[in-house]
Order: sequence, then C-alpha cells, then structure tokens
Amino acid sequence: AGGYAKEMSKEYQAKQAALVAEHIKKQDIVITTALIPGRPAPRLISAAMVQSMRPGSVIVDLAVERGGNVEGVQPDAVTDVNGVKIVGYRNVPGRLAASASSLYARNLLNFVELLIDKKTKTLAVNWDDEIVKATALTRDGAVVHPNFQPKPAA
Repeated sequence: AGGYAKEMSKEYQAKQAALVAEHIKKQDIVITTALIPGRPAPRLISAAMVQSMRPGSVIVDLAVERGGNVEGVQPDAVTDVNGVKIVGYRNVPGRLAASASSLYARNLLNFVELLIDKKTKTLAVNWDDEIVKATALTRDGAVVHPNFQPKPAA
C-alpha cells in the first residue's frame, strides 16, 4: 500500500471489531479517521456499537467524504441515535481554519497588549506578570525560564 494503510484480513477485522465493541461503550467521544487510498472508507463502528454508547456521547467521523467509518453517519449533518451524536461534517479542516486563525489572532493580541503601556503606547513589560514569567525565555542576555536553564556540568 505504498507505506500507507492497507486492508486487513477478515479474521483481523473481526478481532478488531470485537475489541472496538468492548471499548467503545465506555467512551464519551470517539473520532474516526481511517481511509484506504482509492477505496471507500472502512466501516469501523457498527450501529450496534453506537447503540452501546451512553447518551450524550459523541462520534466524529472525519472519513465521511469517502462513505464514513461509522454506520449511520450522514454527510454534513449531526445525527442523533438514542442520544449519541454522530458528527459527519465534510472538510473539517477547512471548516476550522477561520476559527483557528481568529482564536490565534485574539490570543496573540491579548499577549501583546500585556507588553504595551496603553497610555503611552510604548513597550512596558511587567516582569512580575504571571503570563510574562511563563513565556519569557531570556532577559538582559540571560536565560530566565527555568525549563531552558543551562544544565550544570556533570
């Protein structure tokens, strides 16, 4: 399979399904991603496995574009099966990119605002601030973060 996943024997698949069935009923969230190049996505979670999960559990099927790993998944929908939600959104990375960028930008702005005096709009680092202490690696040419201190010679 060119270094990528390949289809397993029927015997292996049966053992794998039994193992998944035993564990899935204890899980609150399951995320599936299995794909085989050029083929439909392998069915990893049966309807019976979904039924065995507690209400409030969530399954996210990231292979829905190729048929999905979960029996009953619906493309671009959230399906409720006896209180278990099956999320089948296509192109999840594309759906999250804007949110991830926005979150990163907001966090970066909040961090930079810690370093600037709002009145004078000049750099004013409060070296006693908890976030500054946790993120500062060096100060005045010396390593100040404990995780990056030089190791003493043995």
